[in-house]
Formats: sequence, structure tokens, C-alpha cells
Amino acid sequence: MASITTALASGFKLELLKGQHDFDAHTMRVKLIKTGYSGTYGAATAAISELTSNSDEALNGSGSALGHATAAIASGFPQMSGATAIMDFDDAVFASVTTSAEGAILYNPNADSSADVIAVFNFNGTVSATSGDFTVQFPTGDATNAILRLA
Repeated sequence: MASITTALASGFKLELLKGQHDFDAHTMRVKLIKTGYSGTYGAATAAISELTSNSDEALNGSGSALGHATAAIASGFPQMSGATAIMDFDDAVFASVTTSAEGAILYNPNADSSADVIAVFNFNGTVSATSGDFTVQFPTGDATNAILRLA
């Protein structure tokens, strides 16, 4: 059964310890999971190719694949908050699109292996944009809410 579970990718955790994700040098990206997707996405999702091979990438109004938006590292990050290391990203914007999505995948296209997925997010419903910007808003970059936290 198709599903989206918000989770940090298991492969990312291992790849992080192997030094294959360089947040200072790599540019992270976001792809949207279309409404009516057929795959299963969550902690076991390892590669962005899983999304594209299932034809589950969100489409633009023309019917072509939407592509990606950049998830730039927010100014001043990564940083420490008490004993917790945190990472924050600027909002990822798909500019001037007509699309709908039920989730998103944050990934690193420059990872040194095929395990490029960082995290999967379920929007808990369909989110749409019509001839406008579709913005993936990351949570507040603090020790309780940051998208990536190591405590």
C-alpha cells in the first residue's frame, strides 16, 4: 500500500557517520511527492531515484516532472543549542508552478553514494499551488524543532 511516513532516512544516518554528506560544500535539494503517488516513502527510502522510478515526482501544470528546489542552509547553521547540534534550511521554493503534492523528500545530490535521501515529509494532506509559488517551509531551527538535530 502506498504511504508517506515523515522520517529521517536510515541510510542518511550511516552515510553521515561515513562523512558522505558535507553540509558546508553540498547543496541540498527538495523534490515533491505527487498527489496519487504509488510508492512507499519513509525511513527506508534511500535514493531519490526511488521517487523518480515510481513516477511519483510532482508534475507541473504541463504534465512534465516538476524538478527540484534548492534547500539552502540557513545563515548561521549548523550550530549548537546547548548540547544539541542543529541544522536549518531556508524555505525551498518552486517558483511560478501549478502543482499539488502530498509530501516531499530532502536529498543531497552530491552524496558520495546512492544513499542520497536525508529525510521524507508527509504533508498530511494535499498542498497545491496554481500559477504561483509552492513553498516547503522548514520548521524553526532550534533544539526542539530543527529539521536535523543531534542530541
